[in-house]
Amino acid sequence: MSERVRTILGIDPGIALLGYGVVESRGESLAHLEHGCVATPSGTALPARLRALYEGLSGVIRRYSITDVAMESLFHSRNVTTAVSVGQARGVAMLATVCGDTAYAEYTPTAVKQLVTGYGRASKRQMQEMIRLLLRLDSLPTPDDAADALAVAICHARRADLDAIVSNAAARAQ
Repeated sequence: MSERVRTILGIDPGIALLGYGVVESRGESLAHLEHGCVATPSGTALPARLRALYEGLSGVIRRYSITDVAMESLFHSRNVTTAVSVGQARGVAMLATVCGDTAYAEYTPTAVKQLVTGYGRASKRQMQEMIRLLLRLDSLPTPDDAADALAVAICHARRADLDAIVSNAAARAQ
């Protein structure tokens, strides 16, 4: 298992509420640093909303030395307007958070649930309880968007640990 310390920013993209969660990963150990949402009012013009998302995430970046950014991948939406606005929020989030030496990954909601709880169809409540346990929080993480972002960060930490195990095993086999 890699003992490299990673500060992971998990993002649950959205135009009205963009959830974020910051987790430190050191080997198998996870530590909660911060979580929350960047909110934009629905009556505000789209450019102003996107700027608010950018500024909110930039503030998180300034508070931590982020090494990895993990984002929930875009789901299929029947509502084209929603899909386009979420896509725009995702683009702004990438721009705000990814620099030359920051690792970036995306995970489907099913993959996040599988890596966090061991069950790809876990309920929202099951996910929140597992996040609470893994990060040793006193209460369930809220709001839902921030909890989802923490789950994405945890998923990324676990995936990176799995990749390190496979890489080390392959190196030893040679």
